[in-house]
Parts: sequence; C-alpha cells; structure tokens
Amino acid sequence: MTTDLAAFAAERGIKYFMISYTDLFGGQRAKLVPAQAIAEMQADGAGFAGFATWLDMTPAHPDLFALPDPSSVIQLPWKKDVAWVAADCMMEGKSVGQAPRNVLKALVAEAESMGMHVKTGVEAEFFLIQPDGSAISDIYDTAEKPCYDQQAVMRRYDVIAEICDYMLELGWKPYQNDHEDANGQFEMNWEYDDTLKTADKHSFFKFMVKSVAEKHGLRATFMPKPFKGLTGNGCHCHISVWDKDGKTNVFADKAQPFGLSAKGKTFLGGIMKHASALAAITNPTVNSYKRINAPRTISGATWAPNSVTWTGNNRTHMVRVPGAGRFELRLPDGAVNPYLLQAVIIAAGLDGIKTDADPGRHYDIDMYKEGHTITDAPRLPLNLLDALREFDKDEGLKAALGGEFSSAYLKLKHGEWNAYASHFTEWERQTTLDI
Repeated sequence: MTTDLAAFAAERGIKYFMISYTDLFGGQRAKLVPAQAIAEMQADGAGFAGFATWLDMTPAHPDLFALPDPSSVIQLPWKKDVAWVAADCMMEGKSVGQAPRNVLKALVAEAESMGMHVKTGVEAEFFLIQPDGSAISDIYDTAEKPCYDQQAVMRRYDVIAEICDYMLELGWKPYQNDHEDANGQFEMNWEYDDTLKTADKHSFFKFMVKSVAEKHGLRATFMPKPFKGLTGNGCHCHISVWDKDGKTNVFADKAQPFGLSAKGKTFLGGIMKHASALAAITNPTVNSYKRINAPRTISGATWAPNSVTWTGNNRTHMVRVPGAGRFELRLPDGAVNPYLLQAVIIAAGLDGIKTDADPGRHYDIDMYKEGHTITDAPRLPLNLLDALREFDKDEGLKAALGGEFSSAYLKLKHGEWNAYASHFTEWERQTTLDI
C-alpha cells in the first residue's frame, strides 16, 4: 500500500497529482498539485471553496480541505507524469459528513464492526457519441438488435482496447468488453473488490473513459437515457458479503434456495424494504426516470426494472440472484454517484440484517410481458420528485446514511427538481403552443 506520495512521485516520475473528490451530484472536483508540494498536501489537504461545488455550503463556510488517500493513487496510463488520488473532505479538522466518500467510509466501518466485509462489482455502461452530444458516433451502428455486435465493437476497437489495456496495466483484472443493447453503447467489466476500492475504481473509470474518448475525437456519456427509443445506461451492481477477514462468503449457502444464506436473504430484504427510497440515490437525475419507466425500446426490451421484485437468474426484475452467494441490483443507472451507490447498498443491507427483513416472495415471470399481473409489488418512483419524497419518508435509511448527508442531499436535489420544473421544454412548445 502506498503511504508516501512524494516517494511515489519520485519512483514513477510523477510531475503532478490530481487531488480529487466527488460532490453530492457526482461531479469530480480536483486540484492539480505539483509533486514538489505533495508532501504538504498529503499532511494538510488541498483547499477548496465547498460552496463552489455541489455541497450544501455557503460562501461563508471555512475552507474545505481534500485530504488525499494514498492507498487510492493511480498513475494515469495515458499521461504518465500525472497521478490521480481520491480524497476525503475535511473542514476545521473534522470529517465532512455530507461528502460522499466519507459517507461510504463510515458505513464500511459499521459493516466491519458487525464482522462483515462487503464486496461489489459494477457494470458501467456508456455511449460513444458525437462531441456535440447530438448522435452516436458510429453512423454504421444501426442494427435493430445491436447487442454483442461484432463489427460495431471492432469499429470502436481503438477506444475500447486502449481503455482495457489501461485496466490491465492497473491490475484491475478486466475480463470482458462488449457492444451493449443500444446502438453506440458499450460495457466493460473488471473484477469485483471491497466497496471502497470499487467506488474509487468506478470514479476513475468514468474519468478514464471520458478522457480516452476525447483523445479519439469522441465523447463518452454515462447519462441514463441519452436517446429516445434506445436502451439506457445502467450500472448494475453485484453484491456479496464476506467474513471479517474477507475469506469466506457469508451470503453463500448451497443448501438454501438460490444458494443464498439466511444472512444474505435478510440483507436482500433490506434492499427490498428500502427500494423506493433507494431510487433517489441510485437514480439521481431527472433523466434517470426516462430509463426505469421507459417504454419498449427498438431492441425489444429496456433491461431496466419498474417494480420492486426479485428473482433467480432472470434479468427482468429489480434484483436477480444469478448464482450462489451474490445478487445483482439492476436499479442503478449511469448517473449514480460511485460512492453513494456503495453507501446506500450497505446502509439498506445492514438495516435488513438488523431487522431480520424478509425480501418477500420471488417471481419467476417475465416482468416485461407479465408484470401487470403482479399487484402486491410496489412500483418504482415515476420521477425524481417522487423518489426524493420516498427517501425523505424513510427515516431509517436517512439515519443510516447520516443526518448531515441526508439533509444536504434532499435540499440540493429538490433545488435541481425545481429548476427542471421551471424549465420551458421543446415538448411543451410542440404540444401546447396552440391550446
């Protein structure tokens, strides 16, 4: 584990460090620090004005200091004289409770105090589009069912292979890359890890994909639903819980249905119990609800849930259990904050264990064809405002994530909703101008 960033710079020929933190809206904020100054920054942190980013602060607040976590440092594979390092937000010597990475670290510590080690893997989908965002970048990518399209993925080989080469270089153990279900859409997978490490990698992955795309004259977007009629960008998360040493999967019990232990089932019960409130975090933008409540796409399916249901190895439900000892949450989308995604999963799951939550009955049906036959499963929120209201009602989840965070998040997200609601759209012009 790296402990001395100055030594890391000397060993690797690093000239600059990007000291980076992620705000409440998922924006990555950074200062570019010369290696000669990194020792001081490692001790005291890089100074920011918190109000200038999406944190619930005012111009009168003291300086926010981003204290780099040396265990997260990554030398940029495409720009070797620069290193990126995730940071924890501090103010007047105290941890900032609303900062997403701090929220996650507090929940990781709580899980560890209960003898549990949560591990996750994410499937981050993205589109490669024109620089102005108007269309996908490949004019020949027009198949009705483009998923796994061999020719289409090879037309973007230079971009995808470069990113995968970098993940191999970084030791992430990537294992597959594919063209996804929408034209212009891709997914790249790497090995699961401890939740904090997964969140740091997820954060860096988004930065890396955007940077490499720009290098090739393209633009990458993780926006949940950038194109009408096409499948949206999901960010499915695979979840397992291990013992304190991280050696034994405590979710696994092959003698039980789906290979899911009693503890795993109550963790899942927490996810199901808090699902509607969870959406405010896992689906954090106005656009998110164009994905989870989308009509049938050109390919024939949205691959996104709209109801709170779980199943075995069936991709039409919110949660599927594809194998013993883990389950996949299919609710999150590409806009999700990498740190808050992991935090809210742990928060809901631990509450499920504490309260012996029952996930309810499972369903084996095709939700896209027969979902209307289920009358006892809640529907997911129809829009961001509904999701925020569900989150605000969920006192247990708010408390688990921390009062400072929950209050700040709700305040800023309600502001975002109000800004959207006051915006005059082209749809309104087209449909109501002459009424």
